[in-house]
Amino acid sequence: MKFISYLKNGRAHFGVVLGDRVADIGACLDQPPPDVQAFAALAGEDPSVLEQVAAKSASAATVSLHSLELLPCVPRPGKIVCLGVNYHDHAAEGGNKVADYPTIFFRGPTSLLAHEGTIPIPAVSDKLDFEAELAVVIGKPARNVNEDTALEHVFAYACFNDATFRDFQRKTTQWTVGKNFDATGGFGPWLVTADELPAGCRGLHIESRLNGQVMQSASTTDMVFHVAATLSMMSQCMTLESGDVIVMGTPDGVGYARNPPVWMKAGDIIEVEIERIGILRNRVSRA
Repeated sequence: MKFISYLKNGRAHFGVVLGDRVADIGACLDQPPPDVQAFAALAGEDPSVLEQVAAKSASAATVSLHSLELLPCVPRPGKIVCLGVNYHDHAAEGGNKVADYPTIFFRGPTSLLAHEGTIPIPAVSDKLDFEAELAVVIGKPARNVNEDTALEHVFAYACFNDATFRDFQRKTTQWTVGKNFDATGGFGPWLVTADELPAGCRGLHIESRLNGQVMQSASTTDMVFHVAATLSMMSQCMTLESGDVIVMGTPDGVGYARNPPVWMKAGDIIEVEIERIGILRNRVSRA
């Protein structure tokens, strides 16, 4: 099942994607939760909720998907935990060694951007890079979970573009600044529930395209730390709450590692596609 977040009467709503139509969650449950985080928690505790929504959405009133003003899949997650250097070939192209513990950084909610939204390039930098990534959304909260049961805490998956201003990323030993410019983290187009995808999304093709040209092309199997292992390790030190987002790193082919480097510029269109999930598309413009 696919869920999409959007604005309705100035407020965040979410609903079920039915082809090119959307049924608001309010038409699919007698007592709908207030937001997608609360729904993820509900589904995590009672998976039969998804069956109820599927049954009711089939006869619910719908609106055109293309008529909606979309929001990031989870508009304001409590935490956005990101992995760096998490594909073997990407580590090699950047001259990095694969470690025995993942490189972790955080994004804030203001850095997120919806499908079809525009990534702004501010006056302070023109070193904007692309990174195709898999995003994981937590359902049932996780604390000190083991790897064997970690995937039971996943609600859904989505495409993510961890767009980064490389010069600002390297101004400090921590990557936070370069990864948190406003409206740079494309997150969409929708959430696909975990039951519709392979366990941990292993074996799915992941690709980025800049103006139609393939830049990155890999398999999620190439991750160093897979979803279950990552959730287990992160839950050892923090509670992963419903609606939290884990972004799983990017494969090789990013712009900075090319000769000469390839930076996104005004007028570009960047797409991230993950097999069986969808295509995330964003434009680039000057701020």
